[in-house]
Amino acid sequence: MRPPEFKLNNPPEDLISAVKFGPKSNQYMAASSWDGTLRFYDVAANQMRQKFLQDAPILDCAFMDIVHVVSGSLDNQLRLFDVNTQAESVVGGHEEPIRCVEHAEYVNGILTGGWDKNVKLWDMREKRCVGTFEQNNGKVYSMSVIDEKIVVATSDRKVLIWDLRKMDSYIMKRESSLKYQTRCIRLFPNKEGYVMSSIEGRVAVEYLDHDPEVQRRKFAFKCHRNREQNIEQIYPVNALSFHNVYQTFATGGSDGIVNIWDGFNKKRLCQFHEYDTSISTLNFSSDGTALAIGCSYLDQLPETPTTVPHPAIYIRYPTDQETKQK
Repeated sequence: MRPPEFKLNNPPEDLISAVKFGPKSNQYMAASSWDGTLRFYDVAANQMRQKFLQDAPILDCAFMDIVHVVSGSLDNQLRLFDVNTQAESVVGGHEEPIRCVEHAEYVNGILTGGWDKNVKLWDMREKRCVGTFEQNNGKVYSMSVIDEKIVVATSDRKVLIWDLRKMDSYIMKRESSLKYQTRCIRLFPNKEGYVMSSIEGRVAVEYLDHDPEVQRRKFAFKCHRNREQNIEQIYPVNALSFHNVYQTFATGGSDGIVNIWDGFNKKRLCQFHEYDTSISTLNFSSDGTALAIGCSYLDQLPETPTTVPHPAIYIRYPTDQETKQK
């Protein structure tokens, strides 16, 4: 019997910026970190199989296929790693750090979003940029892509929706319905809308269709908050990930808590135990059978604690009771 949850061996040494399962796999996973490493794990064996090291913190990573992983980093570079041959190469870059990296399966390319206020599309066979798309003057803070659809959340609380079939202009621009800085945005698996989170313990569920009937279903809710001696502590919601099969989603906050939500029925399905520090990143495997939870201290306290918790990655195998709509 495998345990319902376990800690991965050989975690990064500094803040974990992203954990991503391989395509159609709950066995292989990549993790990027501010320690400049990209690590490749065999989760089933609890083994780190490969480690690539660079001089700059890595802000995001993504699988192209099960043996090729790309990363975007603080030195503005997009890199490609081959897990089998251990080869690595610089594909290109932005003018400023690359904050988001996503595999655009629809066009068999890689999308990067940078603090230079651009999204770029890369042809990985030719290792060149085939399109640069200005994000209406906002730094890219978070990005999500499914099939032809892209949503981009920017530093000025805007959300831009793009269609990969027609990239001459975005198809929609919206103001965030959350008052404070955006932390994360993720498309629904059915592409009908998106979920976004902010630094102020709040999550919004939004729909793309302008039909008033559909727009009536949108809502926002408070989460990742607690009361201590009658004072409400409010924590950033740093991470979101969808269960592709049940269309429910997980949130991770700086309170060290992971919650699973049913956005269609406006219900919390479950709350996991408290982890020893902030949840910096989350990722469900494509079939929803495994959830990777990256925990890292995010310098959020006014004074640094005497002992800062070590970064850790937990792998949890959630039950249907925890993730399925009731």
